[in-house]
Amino acid sequence: MEKNKTSLLDKIFKDNRLDDYIRVFPNKVGTHGYDPWGFNIKGIKNSMRLAKFLYEDFYKVEAFGLENIPQNGRCLIIPNHSGQLPFDGMLVGYAMLTNPHGPRAPKAMVERFLPSVPFIGNWLSSMGAVIGDPVNCERMLDKDEAIVVFPEGVRGSNKLYKDRYQLKRFGNGFMHLAMKHDAPIIPVGIVGMEETIRSYADIKPLAKLLGMPVAPLVIPFIFPSKVYIYFGKPISFKNDVHKEEDIQERVNIVKKEIDALLKEGLEKRANYYKEQKKQKP
Repeated sequence: MEKNKTSLLDKIFKDNRLDDYIRVFPNKVGTHGYDPWGFNIKGIKNSMRLAKFLYEDFYKVEAFGLENIPQNGRCLIIPNHSGQLPFDGMLVGYAMLTNPHGPRAPKAMVERFLPSVPFIGNWLSSMGAVIGDPVNCERMLDKDEAIVVFPEGVRGSNKLYKDRYQLKRFGNGFMHLAMKHDAPIIPVGIVGMEETIRSYADIKPLAKLLGMPVAPLVIPFIFPSKVYIYFGKPISFKNDVHKEEDIQERVNIVKKEIDALLKEGLEKRANYYKEQKKQKP
C-alpha cells in the first residue's frame, strides 16, 4: 500500500518533463519570476504537476479546438462553470499551457472571497488567478493577456447536480470588456466536471453565518469523470452598441455557442461510455 502511495506522489510531483513546457510558454514576469498580479514561475511549476495528474490520469481529458486560441495578443476565454472547486479552470489552463499550436499562460478571474481563504488565495494567485474586478481585467487586456472568465460566476460553480449542463445567467461584464478592448472571445464547453463534485443544496443560513456567497451540501468525494474540453472559434464584436439590451443579445450569442459545444461534448462522452461498457467482459 505504501509503495503505491509513494508511486502516485512521485508521478504527481517528480515529472521533470513539465520544465519543457515552462521554458516555451510566453510570460511577462520580472527578474524575480513574478508578474504584477502574483503569478510566478515557481508556483506555476508546482501547480502544473498537480494539474497534469488531474488532466491526464484522473479526468483523462481530451481537448478539441486548441488551434482556435490565438498564439499571442489579448483574448477572453469564456467557459461554462461547475464543480465547487476551481478544477475546471485548472484543466482549461493546463490545456492552454501545453497547447501544441502555441502555449499560453492564461490569467483567470476568480470570485472576490477566494483570495481571502487561507492558503488557497496565495496558491491561486501563483497560478495566475486574479480577483474578478473589471479594472484588473482591463489592465491585463492592455498587456495582451489571455484571460479566463466564467460569466456564470458562483451561480455556475455552485450548480446543483440536478441542474448539470444547464447554463445559468451570464453576467454582461465580459462583453463590455471584449468590445471596449477589441478582444476576441473564445467560447469553451467543458463536459464532465459537473458530475465530479456533486452539490444537492445551498444552505443559505450557513453561508450567511460564514460570510460566504454559498454553503453547498456536497457529497465529500471527488468522483472520477471523463472530461472533454471544446474550444470554439473566436468571436469578435465591434464597440458599436451601448444599450444594455443590445449587449445582452451579444452575450446570448456567446452563451448559445457554449451550449452547442456542451451538446457536442455530451454526445461524444455518451458514446465513450457506451464503448467502455461494450469492452467490459
